[in-house]
Amino acid sequence: MRGRDLSEPQSPAPEFLTVRELAALLRIKERKVYELASSGDVPVSRVTGKLLFPERAIRAWIAGASTGAEAVAEPKRPEVFLGSHDPLLEWALRQSKCGLASRFDGSHDGLTRFVAGEGVAAALHIHETEGKGWNVASVTRACATANAVLVAWARRRRGLVLRKGDAAAIRSVGDLKGRVVAPRQAESGTQVLFERLLSEAGVPASEVVLAETAPSETDAVQAVAGGAADACFGLEAVARLHDLGFVPIVEERFDLLVDRAGWFEPPFQRFWAFCGSEGFARHAGGLAGYDLSELGQVRWNA
Repeated sequence: MRGRDLSEPQSPAPEFLTVRELAALLRIKERKVYELASSGDVPVSRVTGKLLFPERAIRAWIAGASTGAEAVAEPKRPEVFLGSHDPLLEWALRQSKCGLASRFDGSHDGLTRFVAGEGVAAALHIHETEGKGWNVASVTRACATANAVLVAWARRRRGLVLRKGDAAAIRSVGDLKGRVVAPRQAESGTQVLFERLLSEAGVPASEVVLAETAPSETDAVQAVAGGAADACFGLEAVARLHDLGFVPIVEERFDLLVDRAGWFEPPFQRFWAFCGSEGFARHAGGLAGYDLSELGQVRWNA
């Protein structure tokens, strides 16, 4: 038998496992994998209707279920804030000089990466499909074995951000037919909810003209302010800063999912201490559409 040519480049290990790959790894039937995922017994993420299993979290889950073996210390998470973009959160990370980096690519992306151990915290505003609130059900499903806590950050008013000349003509999501809309990335909680609202309003996706994807809340509103889009599904706070029209649609809950070990590390402690300062309260109080009365309340505990 010819040996493997080690000079040839090898494919990297997959970051996520499919149902079939996990079944092969555990030597069980695929039906059993679905049962484990449904019960929350195994780390899992749901992306565009597919089940994906973070490979590193799966191996940690397997090791944790073993007996008679010495426990393996979980590797330290990178000092990165994942998840959804929030202007106030971004400002607080910078002003606190905590040293935490950020990768704000959307709530669903952040939750998936958090489960895979790619950051110390993730900012989330995931509206549950069942209509039963925000974030908790998704975190419960994805973080069955994570040593983490979900705490409140803010309630935010979100709606249609418009040029003032269009304020009379656009009063609901249903009025967006034929209009140019600045979308957010597909992995963002904003875009997932917006597409659901369009569907509920009977507006086919083909009847909305999409501008260039906006990677942040600020970019989406700036697209409207600069004339690249007629509207976006954005935050009241950012709309007011640009003197744009705003039609409120929903008050969403924006929470922080934090690794317990990372919570007590100096970077996160500096950030959290700043969030209790007078300077933070003063700045937040000047932003429209924010309610921080629940800041720090525990939403979910692993």
